[in-house]
Order: sequence, then structure tokens, then C-alpha cells
Amino acid sequence: MTAISSASGHLIDDGPLTRYHRRLIAACSGGPFLDGYLLSIVGVALAGASAELGLGAGELGLAGAASLVGLFLGSLLLGPVTDRIGRRVMYTVDLLAMIAASVACLFISDGIQLILLRLVVGLAVGADYPIATALLTEWLPRKRRGAVIGWLSTIWLVGAITAYLVGFALTSAFGQEAWRWMLASGGVFGIIVMLLRLGAHESPRWLVANGRIEEARKAVSDALERDVTTEEILSLAQTEEAETKANFGSLLKKPFLRRTLFCGLTWMCIALPQFALFTYGPIILGQFGLGHGGAEETLGQIVLNLGFLIGSLPALRWVESVGRRPLMIWTFVAAAAFLLPLGLFPQGPGWFVMVFFFLFTLASGAGTILVFIYPNELFPTSVRASAVGLATAISRIGAAVGTYMIPVSLSGLGAGPTMLIGFGLTVLGLVISITWAEETRNKSLSSLSTKVMETVKIPG
Repeated sequence: MTAISSASGHLIDDGPLTRYHRRLIAACSGGPFLDGYLLSIVGVALAGASAELGLGAGELGLAGAASLVGLFLGSLLLGPVTDRIGRRVMYTVDLLAMIAASVACLFISDGIQLILLRLVVGLAVGADYPIATALLTEWLPRKRRGAVIGWLSTIWLVGAITAYLVGFALTSAFGQEAWRWMLASGGVFGIIVMLLRLGAHESPRWLVANGRIEEARKAVSDALERDVTTEEILSLAQTEEAETKANFGSLLKKPFLRRTLFCGLTWMCIALPQFALFTYGPIILGQFGLGHGGAEETLGQIVLNLGFLIGSLPALRWVESVGRRPLMIWTFVAAAAFLLPLGLFPQGPGWFVMVFFFLFTLASGAGTILVFIYPNELFPTSVRASAVGLATAISRIGAAVGTYMIPVSLSGLGAGPTMLIGFGLTVLGLVISITWAEETRNKSLSSLSTKVMETVKIPG
């Protein structure tokens, strides 16, 4: 085994990637996979649910946006709870809620029940964002941190694509009447993820920050596959104590406010157009005259979701080789360039629409990997989960409003103006990134936290 002493570097930041890390990566990946699945399967199910339950445009919008409202509340309220009581406890509780709400969808009889259950699903998803990403970030060596945390966004896309494949299969076999089984299928994946999470250790950074030195020593010893001494853990504790101390209120004040707004607003600008496609993809494609309902539009949605996934794969390398800031900026440049033609020429031929939609998904997929990386790297252990939760909440305010308005915009304004609104959002994200994006590649978490007091200046 490779021995890492406190003299040779940070016990975790400069440590090896072990078998435990790989198991933890798989376990933490299960959460984003399930999140992507649960938030996307509704895109296929809504057509059948709308027909059977008689949903109007307003109820349809609420059914699509309910999970985002829940996600806002779950991330905002449960991120601070995770910082207070630890990552590991919440790691399981949120999965139980996901499973229960999914299974309950089998018994939906009206639109209100659908909206409420989607709200509960969103609460659980919102809790998992800060839990899984903070836990994994605090265990990873810095040279692998960006790519691995970015992978969580990629596996989110895998979950979304799986949702549409399941939805396509069920629609093809049983018609739109299978919508209840589509929504309930998330419970099966939830049980699998829960089994993957058995045996996970608490974050050693959180343990030492809370004075639980011996627990941290045992956890790190198991992870590094060697006997870590108390002196090494005390050295780790001294490094963590040097971090900037903060509480939830600190995220809304100098010097962290700019980082909070940057993470939340850029995440919103990436997420809103994506959620529009994830939630209403078949409906949007139908507005452009593609497909004739049911399985054909769902198949087009699968192609677009593959674009998000394919675009994210090279970005996992670029985020370490090129850096976070350039990747963020060029993502918005490309996404805006590919949305603009769809807004200007909504009556274009089918191949034109699909080509530019697909190019947009490639560009947006590359930027997606940054939405978990930045909030986990820019904030200290004391508020890391809170910061991820708050950034998620900010992004979902816009995403929930936007998702609710999509059916209204499509029916009232049309496909072209709706795409131009998406173009405006990507330009806003570009301006924010040029102004505020920092480079965090290959830097220790403690140094990023400490440095903010000197490097972040917010206009008074």
C-alpha cells in the first residue's frame, strides 16, 4: 500500500485513489442517476397523465414544475441540516423518500395527487444534491476531483436517458396508459442505489471539524488501506481549522456572496433550457412539427438526451486539462450560437431543427459537469452542503418558473420566441461567467476557502 504521511502532503488532497474511493464514486453516482431518472421520466409520463386525468395547461405546468419547486425547498432546507448532522445520515433518508413517492404514483387518481407526489420527489432530489456531492468532494484527491465530481453530472444524464428509454419501451408496448408504471419505476432504481450505499463512511473532513478524531482516523485508515496515525489525523484537523469558518448566513454576505450568486445563476442558465427539453421535449419537438405523437416524439427526445451525454464526456478531460473557467465560458458561447437559429427560423425543415437542437445539447452537456464542481470547491467544509443547496435553490427558482411557463409560452408565443428566451438566458450565463468565474483546477479545498478573504472583492 502507498503510505501518505502528513509531511508529504495533505492526507486526502494528495492521497491515492483507492478501492474505497471507487466504491464511493459508484454509490454517490447512484443519487444523480436516480435524480436524472426521476426528473425526466415525467416528460414521457405527462402526455398519458394529462389525457387520463384531464389536465389543463396550468395543471400540466404545475405537474412539470412541482419537482423543481420541491428540489428548491429540499436543497435549501436540507443542505444546512447535512452540514449540521453529517452527510452519511441524510445519505439514506432522502432515498427512502424517493422510493416511497415513486411507488405511490401507482395509485394517483387526480392532478393534485400527481403534483404533490412530484413535489415530494423534488424534495428528496434536492436533498441528495448537497449530500452526495459534498461527501464525495471531501474524500477525493484534488487531481481527480474535477473529473469525478463532473462525472456525477454525466451520470445524471445517463439517468435521464434511461428514463426516456424506459418510457419509450413502455409507451411502445402498452401505450400512454402506462404512465403510472413509468413514474413508479423509479422505486426499483432507488432500491438498487440504497444497496450501493451500504458501508459508506462519514466525511473525514466533517468528522475532524466536529472533533470526532478517532472516527475520522478509522474511516481514513479503511479508505487508504493502511493504519493512519492519530498524529496524521491531527495534522488534517489543523489544515481544516485553517479554513475560513462560515455559517449559512455567511453565504449571503461578503466575501462569499459573489460565489453564491455565480454558482446559482450560472446553474440556472444551464438548467432552465435543459429542463425544458427533459420535461417537455416531446411537446417541444411536436411544436416544431417533428413526430406525430407518442413513441416517435419520445425517440427524438432520446436522441437529444444522448447529445447532452456525448457533450459531457470530453468535458471530463477538459475540466482538468483546460480548466473550469474556460470550459464554462465557451459552453455558453456555443449554446447561445446553436439556440439562436432555432429562434429565428422555427419553420425550418426537420433536419435543420434536429441538427441545431443536437448541437445545443452537445454544448450544454459540456457545461453541465461544472454545476456540481464549482459550489463544492468554492466553499469551506462548514458550509459546503449548504452552499450546494443554496446554489441549487437559486437555480431552481428560475428553472421552476421557466418550466411552468413553457407550455404557456409554446401555446401563446410559439416555438421561435420560446427558443429566443432560451438564447437570452445563455447570453446572461456567458456575461456572468466572464465576470465572475474563478479557476479552481488542482487547488486544495482549504486553500480555496482561505483565499476567498483576499481574492473576492464585491462592490459595495
